[in-house]
Amino acid sequence: RAGLPCRHAGVARGPRRLLLAVPVGAPQTVAALSTEADQVVCLLAPRSLWAVGAWYEDFSQTPDAEIVEILAGASADPPPRRRSAHEVQIPVEYGAQIAGDLELLERPRGLVVFAHGSGSSRHSPRNRQVAADLHERGLATLLLDLLTAEEEGDRAKVFDIPLLAGRLVAATLWARGNAATAGLPIGYFGASTGAGAALWAAADLPGGLRAVVSRGGRPDLAAPRLAGVRAPVLLIVGGRDDVVLELNRQAQRAIEAPCQLSIVAGATHLFEEPGALEQVGALAADWLEGHLAGGAVGAT
Repeated sequence: RAGLPCRHAGVARGPRRLLLAVPVGAPQTVAALSTEADQVVCLLAPRSLWAVGAWYEDFSQTPDAEIVEILAGASADPPPRRRSAHEVQIPVEYGAQIAGDLELLERPRGLVVFAHGSGSSRHSPRNRQVAADLHERGLATLLLDLLTAEEEGDRAKVFDIPLLAGRLVAATLWARGNAATAGLPIGYFGASTGAGAALWAAADLPGGLRAVVSRGGRPDLAAPRLAGVRAPVLLIVGGRDDVVLELNRQAQRAIEAPCQLSIVAGATHLFEEPGALEQVGALAADWLEGHLAGGAVGAT
């Protein structure tokens, strides 16, 4: 059963030998699991793991049907999924560049720019799941790393909201000038600290923005700019994320633009509970599709 140590699963099933194979893991976790299984195989154990998804080129979820087929002894491995997103390099201040993954559709109805939270990256599996929901609604996505590789180890920069917001503004202006995305209505999706940066940037962005979605966000980090946000804002918070929920209620009162607070019942900060992230994706897709594909620009 999920959550139980390996030795309990072994007792329940009675295998002669218990092997655990993982592509990547934290060294201390791999060492701890070595006492639970007969053998642990880990291809990569980086000292600074950060987010697991950062170590994958494609971290999309494997469908249950594909897993069942593999376990049943399919004659050949399934072909690798085609990664339609392509990496872009966006110039920022002082000649630096930040990386992004731009996924375009044949006829996109808008573009959603993502800002991840601290300890994550543009490879965040949660953000990529939401991005997939947006693709189903005809919206292109740009998932960003707002810091360079050299800057990511500086914890002060990780929480420097004005810096992150400035990078987000720069990426948005780049998208407006990029031939493939010029003319598309643009919205933001921010998670945790990234939501603070998204709200700050929404207030500072020349020409305004269509919409902002915050997932488990820290809008208090953008407190000096909340009154200046003109785009419609959706705040999505887990019902069991008590501290962040109160911060979002306070932010809702401070934001003068149309602002809706949606609470996902039973969810904690990372929306790891069954079905919670699916609710986030549906709420975000409804909000962004409505304001990008048919809404008016939320700026004066």
